[in-house]
Amino acid sequence: MQLYPRPIPDGLIVRVAEPRIDAASAIAFKDAMQAVTQDQPGRRVVLDLAEVGFIDSSGLGAVVAVYKLLQPDRVLELARLAPSVERVFRLTRMDRVFALHGDLPEDMRDAG
Repeated sequence: MQLYPRPIPDGLIVRVAEPRIDAASAIAFKDAMQAVTQDQPGRRVVLDLAEVGFIDSSGLGAVVAVYKLLQPDRVLELARLAPSVERVFRLTRMDRVFALHGDLPEDMRDAG
């Protein structure tokens, strides 16, 4: 699982450089996310999913697991979702759990 973390003033942006988060990669995704977020300061963790074109229920479960692994005072946000990936989050009503951004949040675009 290829993840590229980038520190920002209030947390971390993590670019997921994989075409899929599915049953075959969900555990690797969760483990890799735990490793990159574990010792990082800041309140926000933003997943940049621009390269992910497919997510299934296992991948969705892995994203939820990452959310639960973060300390209670941290938030997980999702950015740059492909239409098919965004549709999964909206159909499962996970858009009520996670903030979904069409682009990186304004205050993070020039960071790092």
